[in-house]
Amino acid sequence: MKKITSILLSTAAASTLFAAAYKIPEQSVKSVALGAAYVAGADEADASYFNPANMSFMDDGQKFELSLTAIYLPKVKYEGEQIVSISPLTTIGADNKTKSESFLIPHLHFVSKPYGKFRYGFSLTTPAGLSKRWENTPQTWFAKEFTLRVAEFNPTFSYLVNENFSIGGGLRAIFTDGKIKFTPPVNSTTSLDYDLDGDIRTSYGYNLALSYRFDDSLIVSATYRSKVNLKEKGDATITTLVNGAVAGSVTTIGRVTVPLPATYTLATALKINEKAKFELVYERTLWSSYESLDITFDNASVYDVHKEKSWEDTNTFRMGLTYKNSDKLTTMYGFAYDQTPIPSRTLGYELPDSDALIFSLGALYKATEDIKIGIAYLYDYKLERTIELSDQNINGIVGTFSDGGAHLLNLSLNYRF
Repeated sequence: MKKITSILLSTAAASTLFAAAYKIPEQSVKSVALGAAYVAGADEADASYFNPANMSFMDDGQKFELSLTAIYLPKVKYEGEQIVSISPLTTIGADNKTKSESFLIPHLHFVSKPYGKFRYGFSLTTPAGLSKRWENTPQTWFAKEFTLRVAEFNPTFSYLVNENFSIGGGLRAIFTDGKIKFTPPVNSTTSLDYDLDGDIRTSYGYNLALSYRFDDSLIVSATYRSKVNLKEKGDATITTLVNGAVAGSVTTIGRVTVPLPATYTLATALKINEKAKFELVYERTLWSSYESLDITFDNASVYDVHKEKSWEDTNTFRMGLTYKNSDKLTTMYGFAYDQTPIPSRTLGYELPDSDALIFSLGALYKATEDIKIGIAYLYDYKLERTIELSDQNINGIVGTFSDGGAHLLNLSLNYRF
């Protein structure tokens, strides 16, 4: 398991997230194709992750999905000023761009055959992650590199209460590591270079689900994923630079905790006719649990770092359409509006997030009676975001973030046996 975790972490979430903040909802071909409007209608192996209660409503065979998502993240552009002094008010030009990035994320899902009224499954996913890299000042004062890599092993079960009602749940084992680099100035000649490299750590949570099937055409569902505190610990080196030259350094242990917030969804899937199914999802993410970023050090000579966050709970609205074109081909289309949790006052260079519009489409092709091949594409369009002087941003940002967003391409193999 440790080797699998290392592989997942090495390939996952090496970029700033395409969902709001650092949570990734899309973890399979159908979820990418439907823009994550895929809860009440979950009917493949990935139901083990998105809605384990629905495992009870599947046919008697076992299901397996292996998929790979390629992600391209364009550069985020900043045009504006950086405040360097409040009294008197002094600013410097801060136009800059992040690095563009591309990487691959694997996903694995499995659902067992029924055992009486019970059914079991598991998923290997990457539910969150963050990385933002700037190369020039003043952004490097705050976020030379911020990377959080996350992998999850999620064993699940379902129980068929009656022919119309099912409940489910599971255990969340979350594996993380991370890296933080920033170089704040002390005065005109001296700066401190912070370099923290976290080890792989494990945290735990749970998820719950229920589904009610009114008839063959309508299902309503509710799911909940618990908050998990991602606790990182690792080596930290703080180097003093005078006119760019090393004047001394301290090596110690650094610690930081970042919340993976609780999320609940309310969803419905309506079978319009024999060919079309329409899905709606309301998603509430409790980001208000992220009150501050606190980096502490074991060496008392190194000052701890405290950064206010005061994030806000968010709403996401998703809709998806699945259409059976023929006995072999099924196509899917999705749209979502995703709110950012980050208020203008605490927005930082490490995650210059904004509200997003999400567009997606995909297809499943039934190659044989037991094998389906899937492909899906998703475009996450980040709205331009401007921070005004009146916002009193605590990081001294006065300007506009634009571009960014994300392009996702997923390929999958679904097997029934």
